Amino acid sequence: MTRTTFAAAALLLAFPAAARPQDHAHPTPERLGTVHFETSCRPQVAPRFDRAIALLHSFEFGDALEGFGDVLAEDPSCAMAQWGIALSRWGNPMAAGNKPAAQLRLGREAAEAGARLAAAATGTTARERGYLAAVAQLFDRFEQQDQRTRVLAYERAMGELAARHPADSEARIFHAIALAASASPTDKTYANQLRAGAVLESLVERQPDHPGLSHYIIHSYDYPALADKARAAAKRYAAIAPSAAHALHMPSHTFTRVGMWEESVRTNMRSMEVALGNGSISEALHAADYAVYAHLQLGQETEAKALLDRLPALAARFDVNAVTGAAPGSAGVFALAAIPARWALERRAWAEAAALEPTASAFPYTEAMSWLARGLGASHTGDLARARAAVDSLAAIQRRLATAGEAYWAEQVAIQHLAAQAWLAHAEGRPDESLTRMREAAVREDATEKNAVTPGPLAPARELLGDLFLALGRGAEARAEYRATLAREPGRRHSLRAAAAPGK
Repeated sequence: MTRTTFAAAALLLAFPAAARPQDHAHPTPERLGTVHFETSCRPQVAPRFDRAIALLHSFEFGDALEGFGDVLAEDPSCAMAQWGIALSRWGNPMAAGNKPAAQLRLGREAAEAGARLAAAATGTTARERGYLAAVAQLFDRFEQQDQRTRVLAYERAMGELAARHPADSEARIFHAIALAASASPTDKTYANQLRAGAVLESLVERQPDHPGLSHYIIHSYDYPALADKARAAAKRYAAIAPSAAHALHMPSHTFTRVGMWEESVRTNMRSMEVALGNGSISEALHAADYAVYAHLQLGQETEAKALLDRLPALAARFDVNAVTGAAPGSAGVFALAAIPARWALERRAWAEAAALEPTASAFPYTEAMSWLARGLGASHTGDLARARAAVDSLAAIQRRLATAGEAYWAEQVAIQHLAAQAWLAHAEGRPDESLTRMREAAVREDATEKNAVTPGPLAPARELLGDLFLALGRGAEARAEYRATLAREPGRRHSLRAAAAPGK
C-alpha cells in the first residue's frame, strides 16, 4: 500500500517546475496545496498522483489529465489513474448544462479502462473499486439516461463509499462537492449545500492547506443566503494554490456575493495572468467576465472598457474544444457574449445595447444574453420592430433549450423572454401587461439560482421591475424592488443609487 506523508506531498508541490520537465514551466516554485490520496499503485508514482489530485481539486482539468497520464506511463497497472482521468473528463461539476457526447465517451472509456485494470490487479482494494464504480455512474448509459439521474447516482455512490471508509478524508471531500453539484437550483433550504459545507469545514483544521476544502466550501456557499459562511475560505484559497488560475479566480465568487468589488477585481486579474500564461483562454475569459462586472459596480468604466477591448485578441486564441482549466469552452463563449452585454446594460447605454449582434454557437443560452440586451435597448430607444424580433428570438431559443433537455437554461431564457416582453409592452403603451410580465419574471428568478458561470444575472429581474415602476412614476414601489434586488445582489451600483434617490 502506498503511503506518502503530507510533508512529502508538500515538498513535491512546492518543488520548482523546472526540475520536472514534463510539467508546465512556472517562474516561481509551483504551489498547488497539500494533498495525499492513498492508492495501491507503485510507490514511486505517489508524488505524481498526489500532484494530479491537487490539480483535480482546483479544477485544473487539462493539467490533471496530463498528470494522471504521467502516472500511467510509469505504472500502466494503476487503475486509480484511470479513475482520475474519468473524473477529469467529467469536468466542472458545478457548470449547468448537459455534457457533450464526445466528452462523455472519453470519460466512459477511462472509467471502463480503470475497471479492467482493477479486475486484473490483485492488489486493488475494495475502496479503490468503490471509487471506480462511483465515477462510472456519471457516464452510465448516457445515450439513454438523463444527466440529472446520473449525477444523483454518483452522489449516492460517493456517499456510500465515504460511509464505508470513514477514515478516508478524500472520499468525504469528493462526496461533499458531489452533494453541492447535485443540489436543485430551486431548493431554497440549501440542504445539500449545508451538508457539504459542514463536512468540509470539519476537515479544515486538520488539512488547512488542502485546495479542495477551501474551493468546495466556496462553491457550497455560493448563494446570497449562505455567502458570508464562505468568507474565510475565499481569503484562504488563493494563497493555498496560487499556481492554479482557478484558485485565484474562485474567491471572487464569494466577493461578488457580498459586494467586495475591489477584492474581486484584484483576484480575477491575477487569475487572468496565470490562465493566459498556461494557455487557458476560457478560464481567462471567465475571470474577465467577473472582473468586468466588479469594475462596473465600482463605476470604473475605463477599466471595464479596457477588458472589453481585449476580447477580440482573446477570442482569436480561444479554442472552444480545448480542455484546460475549470472553465469549459461554454464558459468562454458565455463570457464573450456576456461582457459586451454587461457593458451596455450596466451603463444604460440603450443604443449600444440595441446594436449588439448575437453570435450563434452550440450554446444558445449565450446568444440569449445578446438578444435580451438588444431587446431592452430597442424598447428604450423606440425601435419596436427590433424589440419584437428580439422577443421572438428569445422565445425560439427557449424552445430549443427545452427540447434539448436543458431545463436550467431553458428557465433562465424564459425569464429573459418575459423581461423583454415586459419592456416591449411598456414601449407599446400597455403598462398593465408590462407589469404582469415583469412581475412574473421576478418571481421566477427568485425561485432559482444563478449558475457559477456568471457573477450574476445579466439584468436582475427585480431591478428591471424597479426600473419599470420608476418609468411609470411609482417611486415607492420602485425603491422596494431595488431594495429586494440588493438583498440578493449586495452592492449593485444601479440598485444602490436608485434606491437612495429621491423620487415620486
